Amino acid sequence: MTRALAALGLALLYAALALPASPARAQDLEKASIILQWLPQAQFAGYYVAKDKGFYAEEGIDLAILPGGPDILASDWLEDGRADFATLFLTTGLQRRESMPLVNIGQIVQHSALMLIAKKASGIRSFKDLDGRKIGLWDNEFQIQARALFSREHISVTVVTQTTSLDLFMRGGVAACSAMWYNEYHTLLTYGLDEADLQPLFFNDAGLNFPEDGIYCLEKTAAERPELCGGLVRATLKGWRYAFAHKDEALNIVLARMAEAKVPASRAHQRWMLDRMEDVTMTDDGAMGVLRPGDFDRVAKALTDTGFVDAAPAYGDFYKGTAR
Repeated sequence: MTRALAALGLALLYAALALPASPARAQDLEKASIILQWLPQAQFAGYYVAKDKGFYAEEGIDLAILPGGPDILASDWLEDGRADFATLFLTTGLQRRESMPLVNIGQIVQHSALMLIAKKASGIRSFKDLDGRKIGLWDNEFQIQARALFSREHISVTVVTQTTSLDLFMRGGVAACSAMWYNEYHTLLTYGLDEADLQPLFFNDAGLNFPEDGIYCLEKTAAERPELCGGLVRATLKGWRYAFAHKDEALNIVLARMAEAKVPASRAHQRWMLDRMEDVTMTDDGAMGVLRPGDFDRVAKALTDTGFVDAAPAYGDFYKGTAR
């Protein structure tokens, strides 16, 4: 009887050792939060997918994803400690660096999707044609790129603060409006305008191809919690890769988030957004999440030349990412 029990005990032990390691228990996960620049939408699909699929938990992180919005500055939440991490444009990160010790730990969007849109009927064909016109620009940090261009090209415009609505542009109240290629451009098409009716003005065509959404934290967080920072970026990139490879599933996850936040949603529009996010996030060499020195230098020079920052930090002081 004793031998039989011993044999049974050994069998159970071997069986337990053969089982895969169980994921970290919820109480063992490190709590952290990230605030996004805007309301839930496919612009942030990678984060939602990583959360839903358990990629953050696999890295030992219990991540709270906080929505932004028109009245929320993600950098303010980062500065006063309401969030551990934030997504910001590179231009915003460099400008805010002068007043707060933030660092970039992962550059998600590699190419600029920011643009102005005019109607061809207005006669506008280039940025130069905006001189003397009324232009709709989003408030606060989202104006940096446009104002840098206007300063460089000596274009004088009357800035009208643009809200989430495109009605002012549709009614002719402004000659051009701010837009993201993955969002407002497609929204105008859903309003019934034809692509032939619109004159897109991409900032990247004017030599201002500035990387946009990146992941930021305070220097203290990067120094004291490096494993958290690395795990957050790895899980986020895994989320983006999964989202691009399984778009229907990713859209289901995004639309569920939008429904929770009571944000109006169109699957067709979110599909357009996810497709365009793939265009601006993926690189020819397959690298993701990296802030390249050349991109950093180009943006830093443009902002210092136009007076938006007094002096840019050194690349190695600003970028603390490890993604490849």
